[in-house]
Amino acid sequence: MEVKFEKTGNVNAEVTITINKEDYAARVEKALKDYRKKANIPGFRPGQAPMGMLKKRFGTEVTVEEVNKLLSEQLYGYIRENNVNILGEPLPSEEKNKDIDFANQETFTFVFDVALAPEFDAKLSKKDKVDYYTIAVTDEMVDQQVQMYASRGGEYKKVDEYQAKDMVKGTLRQLENGAVKEGGVVVEGAVMLPEYMKNEDEKKKFEGKKSGEKMVFNPAAAYDNNETELSSMLKVQKDQLADAAGDYELEISEITRFAPAALTQELFDQVLGKDKVKSEEEFRATIKEDMQKQFKNDSQFKFMVDLRKYLTGRVGELQFPDEMLKRIMRLNNADKGEKFVEDNFEGSKKELTWHLIKEQLTDQFGIKVEQADVLETAKKLTRIQFAQYGMNNVPEEMLAQYAQEMLKDRQQAENLVYRAVEDKIAEAAAALVKLEQKEVSLEDFNKMFQDAE
Repeated sequence: MEVKFEKTGNVNAEVTITINKEDYAARVEKALKDYRKKANIPGFRPGQAPMGMLKKRFGTEVTVEEVNKLLSEQLYGYIRENNVNILGEPLPSEEKNKDIDFANQETFTFVFDVALAPEFDAKLSKKDKVDYYTIAVTDEMVDQQVQMYASRGGEYKKVDEYQAKDMVKGTLRQLENGAVKEGGVVVEGAVMLPEYMKNEDEKKKFEGKKSGEKMVFNPAAAYDNNETELSSMLKVQKDQLADAAGDYELEISEITRFAPAALTQELFDQVLGKDKVKSEEEFRATIKEDMQKQFKNDSQFKFMVDLRKYLTGRVGELQFPDEMLKRIMRLNNADKGEKFVEDNFEGSKKELTWHLIKEQLTDQFGIKVEQADVLETAKKLTRIQFAQYGMNNVPEEMLAQYAQEMLKDRQQAENLVYRAVEDKIAEAAAALVKLEQKEVSLEDFNKMFQDAE
């Protein structure tokens, strides 16, 4: 057997493998003997069929199978043992392979085209400088978060006199010439929020009104003749609104006002967990710390974006075996046609460049991702999602349960592995390179991503 490797360009190579009869004969013989033991051949007991007959009937088929096994072993064994850095899979040469007659030939030659990864250096050192953005957590941001928690823990309370944003409940009665219309629309338990009325004159009619009072207003004018809102309030079909038009008497039965929760131990425990903090000062400090932790994930993500831009710029445009890569892309997307390949090829090269850079960084930092790392990444993302809804004291068991569910989805699991690798690269790279620290507002931080789009 002979394996020959030959570079045909900077990023292209050929592997030629010649397999002789002595390389596969014993394997074919063994495979036929194993088949003989199990074969159910009419007229013969199991294991008793003549070898000559088996070779005649199945010899070529078994030879093809064993030669292909040996071919794969030798091809990938050579690549592995010689540390050949390839892109994609080796493909049979479209020009140099000849038709093979397995029934009559004893020596077989196979030629494979191989796409080689370009050589470059993306390893980092203390000389490298990369921007690192930290989001400033202001007192105003903490106040907004505290107000949000207080609102979530708040409740509606009955009041005597209406103020803006209060909710009003009562009985509506349609009027005609200033009196209650006989057979007119009557809605008991009508609920409305005057603050959201479109007409300012109608809205002002509610100012200072008290529970138990009667007042007159025009619903159609108040809601700018919005058929959906009027139909809902007056409990009539849209085609009946013309008959339901005009002024209405509202007999107010209840006025309620939303009161945010007080900043007490009860709210502190509800948001952060039992006895995690004991005062408003500690509550605000903990909220600020949690926001900083959450923003650190955003900072790390932005750092990876900038690190990618920095390193892809540093290595420049890499030379790739374009035609070979297009062949691989066509095979992997056989159902999408040539246009898909042409439209996406340049983008795929950019992603491939970043993938190769990450491989070098993974090797430089000795990064290994275990199942526990992927699970922790899933838990971290779950924790961030809960935090967006104000849930900061989610039990560890619940986080683990959600994380396990994410890992059951193959695509999500692959994305989590990808994220875990990048998180480790970001952490290691940030500890090595010189960080150009820049503190920015949340608005300016978000604007950087908008500008990038």
